[in-house]
Amino acid sequence: MPALISSRFLLFRGSLPFQKLTRVSRKSWFHSSASVRHQVDRDSGPLTLASIGIKSKLETTEPRETNRVKRLNSHTEVPKDRKTVRSNVVKSAGMAKKLEIEAAPFAAESFSELGLPPTLIERLENEGFTTPTDVQSAAIPVILKNQDVMIQSYTGSGKTLAYVLPILAEVGPLRKRNSSGGSGESGNKTDIEAVIVAPSRELGMQIVREVEKILGPTYKKAVQQLVGGANRSRQEEALKKNKPVIVVGTPGRIAEISASGKLHTHECRYLVLDEVDELLSFNFREDMHRILEHVGRRSGADPKNPLAKRVERQTILVSATLPFSVIRAARSWGHDALLVQAKKVVPLESISQAGPINPSKTTTSSSSSLNLQGQPAVESLPPALKHFHCVTRLQHKVDTLRRCVHALDAKSVIAFMNHARQLKDAVYKLEARGMKAAELHGDLGKLARSTTLTKFKRGEVRVLVTNELSARGLDVAQCDLVVNLDLPTDSTHYAHRAGRTGRLGRPGTVVSLCEEPEVFVVKKLQKQLGIPIPACEFVEGKLIVTEEEKTAQPLNS
Repeated sequence: MPALISSRFLLFRGSLPFQKLTRVSRKSWFHSSASVRHQVDRDSGPLTLASIGIKSKLETTEPRETNRVKRLNSHTEVPKDRKTVRSNVVKSAGMAKKLEIEAAPFAAESFSELGLPPTLIERLENEGFTTPTDVQSAAIPVILKNQDVMIQSYTGSGKTLAYVLPILAEVGPLRKRNSSGGSGESGNKTDIEAVIVAPSRELGMQIVREVEKILGPTYKKAVQQLVGGANRSRQEEALKKNKPVIVVGTPGRIAEISASGKLHTHECRYLVLDEVDELLSFNFREDMHRILEHVGRRSGADPKNPLAKRVERQTILVSATLPFSVIRAARSWGHDALLVQAKKVVPLESISQAGPINPSKTTTSSSSSLNLQGQPAVESLPPALKHFHCVTRLQHKVDTLRRCVHALDAKSVIAFMNHARQLKDAVYKLEARGMKAAELHGDLGKLARSTTLTKFKRGEVRVLVTNELSARGLDVAQCDLVVNLDLPTDSTHYAHRAGRTGRLGRPGTVVSLCEEPEVFVVKKLQKQLGIPIPACEFVEGKLIVTEEEKTAQPLNS
């Protein structure tokens, strides 16, 4: 302190020397200065589609409304249809900035409003895609502006096309004419321009089918699958012959072919990590490390220079749920990444770990940032689902499953168990009772898995008994019932299982079978998810809700 006094530094507010202020006035001065700085930060403007260079239809047709939202620090009343989310002070590049984000300016009536090229829009129309979903309307313009993003929305909401379409707009045969991306058809260029990583073979193949559907039969060789369980030599030959611009695969196979020098990804422009919450598991650690180190790095770049490793790479993370481990990964692997949800885009830096938050409700408080601890999975669940639980004995679970299927007259059922060794026994019991069933797990060969899935989608198999990882990527639109023969370990796994039904707004039902000592787990899931999961039983071919607070009523069979 003596040294500080002897230095004779003076701080001025106007012309008043700081040293002459009393203790009380100093405190008042700090408070006043903080208020001024806070006001300046608030006036820095909201983060909207316009702020990142995109003019949406809403902003062009209602400029006065947008200007009114920009002046949220005034006492003007915010319109009811334009809600805002305010975050705490966020440090970026050494400077604090107040961010105000419009929650819902992203609804689009057609794909042409999102900045996609005409050739791509024509292909979408030919395949019957005319109106984008909410998450697609929010994600596509942001990705087209080269932003790293974390996409979170419930299973079946259209997340795959939300990142596939902006990638196809920049690389491949349907890209914009002024885009610098390679087409993969001419020249000697063998580098891949987009790598999509999925945790399971089923999800990987599902993504490949989606991309091929958009590309059409003429250009479908622009995408190549690199999933485990398939012949590696044939995959390497296809890479050399077809020169695809997009590869989709599992971590192990991508890392394996990359290490052999047959997969060139140093100048890759896009890295997509689908179901990133599963890719964070210990089993994928080494493979994911190699992928993150090599995808998007220029040839000859210094491996010790972190900035040189990801030159021009745009990172896109995708998940149906949002545990904090995913947020942490997005912050580490992305650069100034944005969290994209249906009708909402917020910076990841505005999300803290303390305290719960309901993501289905827009936060308007300016005094606290978005929190993420024990986050309810409301946005992770399809909106048209009905949830129930039924108490039964362990030895009666399979028979209860059979009665549940008959009571709801379900035509396409996915039943989940926690251990693969139990699947065969459950299938045997169902078959013995005259119900066509099949098992799906990782120990099955590629041909057996493909055959089983084909039969299930055709309706030849009524009940598919599987474990969770094998079901990732299953897109069976007609699935109308999910049954948990074993309770999921947490709300995240519940959301992934439930997402197999009720896709794209279709109705669906989830029934969890449990023993009496496990009821507390159901209550815990109910609280974490923020949804009712009433008790039920099956009487005379009908589902009857039995909880006291509910009026007992049958569900139409």
